[in-house]
Amino acid sequence: MLQDIRENSQGTIAKIIIGLLVVSLSIWGMDAIVGGFSGEPEVATVNGEDITEREFLRVVQMESQRRLSAMERPDPAMLNEDQIRKDVLDSLVQEQVLIQDASAQGLALTDADIDALITQMPQFQVDGQFNRDRFVASVRNLGMGVGEFREAMRKQYVVNQIRGGIMQSGLVADANASQLLRIQNQTRNFRVVQIPASAVSEGVEVTDAEIEAFYQENKNAFSQPEQIDAAYITLSLGALAEKIEISQEELEAYYAQRAGDLAREERRASHILIEDGADSEQTMVAIQERLEAGESFEDLAQELSIDTVSAKEGGDLGFAGRGVYDEAFEEALFALEEGEVSGPVQTSFGVHLIRLDDVRRSEVPPMEELEQQLRTELARERAQERYAEVRSELADSAYAADDLIGPAEELGLEIRVAEAVTREGGQAPFDHAGLVRQLFSEDVMESGYNTELIDVGDNVSVVARAREYREAQQLPLADVQDSIRSNLEDRKIREALNERAQNILASLEKGESLDSLNAGDWEQFENQARDAGGVEPQVVQTVFSLSRPGDSGSSYGIAMTRSGVAVIALDAVNEGDAEGSDADLGQLRRFMASLEGQREYAAYQQFLRSNAEVSRP
Repeated sequence: MLQDIRENSQGTIAKIIIGLLVVSLSIWGMDAIVGGFSGEPEVATVNGEDITEREFLRVVQMESQRRLSAMERPDPAMLNEDQIRKDVLDSLVQEQVLIQDASAQGLALTDADIDALITQMPQFQVDGQFNRDRFVASVRNLGMGVGEFREAMRKQYVVNQIRGGIMQSGLVADANASQLLRIQNQTRNFRVVQIPASAVSEGVEVTDAEIEAFYQENKNAFSQPEQIDAAYITLSLGALAEKIEISQEELEAYYAQRAGDLAREERRASHILIEDGADSEQTMVAIQERLEAGESFEDLAQELSIDTVSAKEGGDLGFAGRGVYDEAFEEALFALEEGEVSGPVQTSFGVHLIRLDDVRRSEVPPMEELEQQLRTELARERAQERYAEVRSELADSAYAADDLIGPAEELGLEIRVAEAVTREGGQAPFDHAGLVRQLFSEDVMESGYNTELIDVGDNVSVVARAREYREAQQLPLADVQDSIRSNLEDRKIREALNERAQNILASLEKGESLDSLNAGDWEQFENQARDAGGVEPQVVQTVFSLSRPGDSGSSYGIAMTRSGVAVIALDAVNEGDAEGSDADLGQLRRFMASLEGQREYAAYQQFLRSNAEVSRP
C-alpha cells in the first residue's frame, strides 16, 4: 500500500485529491473524513444500536495485552482467545446497555464539557498546559481517532455518573457493622505440625512416558508464537540534551534567572478531610458554621477528619513545598494567607478544609551545590526545540527511506536490534502496543517498509523495521522436557504431601495422638488474630475457615505451604469485641456501605441486561 502511495503521490489527480483533503481537514478534521465511510460490520446489536467489529477487535487486543501483563511470566500460549473474545463482547454489550440507560435519563455531555475534561488531563499536557500535538499523538497511539476517543469519553462519563450515584446510596445498619467488627477482632488458639516436602520427595519418580504424555496433551502450552527481529532508532529528548554543552557563563546567567525559584517556599498546613459523598456539602457547611461559632480547628479535626493520622495532631500536616500534595490541594494552600482557612477543596481523597499555619523560605543554595542540576535543566530546555526539529526530520526521512541506515547516519542516531518481538510485544520500546501493531502490519512485515515514527513516551519517539520474521511453531519435546519433568515432580510431591496429611487428619479425627503417628511435634499458637505475624498466611487462612471446635474436641484442617503441608488443630475460638474508636467503626461502616452499593449496582446492571434486546450476526 505504501508503495502505491509513493508511486502515485506526484500525479495531477493525486494533487487534486490532496487539495480536497486539506480543505476537508481544515473544516471538519480527520475523524470527520474517516468517519464519513459507513458500512462497518457489526458483532452485535443492542436495542437497535450496533457494536462495530472495529471497536470489538480493538478492545480484544487491549484485553489480551492486559492479561499478559498480569502474568508472572507472560506467555501468549496461555491466553484463552475464545474466552477473551466472549468476555469482551459481553462487556461491550453491558456497556452499551448502560450508555442507553444514561441517555434515557437525560445524562449527556456537551462538546464543551468534553473539551474541558480533555484539556485538564495531565497526560495531554506539556509544562502544565494542554498540548494538542501530545493529545493527538497519544490518541493515535491507542489505535483510536480523535472523534472516537471523544465519544468514548462521553459514554464513559455518563455511565460513571449513574454508577457513582447508586454505589454511594448503599446503607448498612450499625448492628451489622458492630457484628462484623466483633468477627474481625476474633482470635483463635491452634496447633500446627509441618510436614516438609523432603518427607515424600524420595518416593517421587517421573518417567519419560509421563513426560511424553503431558507434552502431547498440552501441546498448545509449548508453542512459540510468530516473532519478528526488529531494527529500530530511538530519538529522545534526554539523549539530545546530553550532547548540548553549556558554558560556565551561560550556567551563571541561568542561575541568576532561577534564583527566585530556587529559594524554596514551604508551608505548614492543617486540614479536616471528610468523605466525598451525597451529604458532603451539608457536612462541610456544618463544620464551617462550628468554626465560625468559635470551635477550634484542632478539635474538629480530631472529631471529624477521616485522615486518622493527622487528626490525632489536630489536622497538622507539617511543612511541605510544591509538588507534594494533590494539585487542587496545593493550589488552594498556596493561595491562603497565614491563619486563613480555605473553602471546601475536592481531591481524589475526599473534601478538605485547609488552614495555613506557617510559611518559611529557605535561602538560595550556592551555585556549586546546584551546578549539575541546573546544567541538566538548561540542556533539556535547549534540547526541546531541537527535539521537535529532529523528530520531524526523522519522520520524513524514515518514511522515504528503504532502510534505517540513511536516517540514522543523517541525524547521528544509533540503530539498535530487538529480537523475538511477538504480537503481544517485547522488551521496551516494543512494550508499546501502537509500535507493535505497526511492526506486524502488512506494509512493514511483508512489504519491507519502515514503521511510522511512533511516540512511545514523553519526548521519546521510535521508528522500526522488520529484519527477520519467524512463523509460529511447536517447540520440540527436547527443548521443554526438563521443565515438564520439574512441573510433574512438583505436582506428584504435592499430591503425596496431601495424601500423607489426609491420612494423619483421619487418624487424629478418630482420636489417635500425634505421637503415635510419628508425624512430628505440635507447635502451639495462642490468641492469634487474622493478621497474625510469624505464621504462614496459608495456615492463618485455613485456621479462620475451620468450624468451631465441638464438645468432642478440636477441629482439623490442612494447608499447603511453600515448604510442604501443615496439619492444623483448631482448639478454641476467642470472641472479639466491638469496642474501639469511633473512627474504626465509621471506617468499617463506610466499607460495608460501599460493598452494599456495589451489590445494588450489580443488580441494576443485571436488570438492564435482562431487559435488553440483543442480537448477534
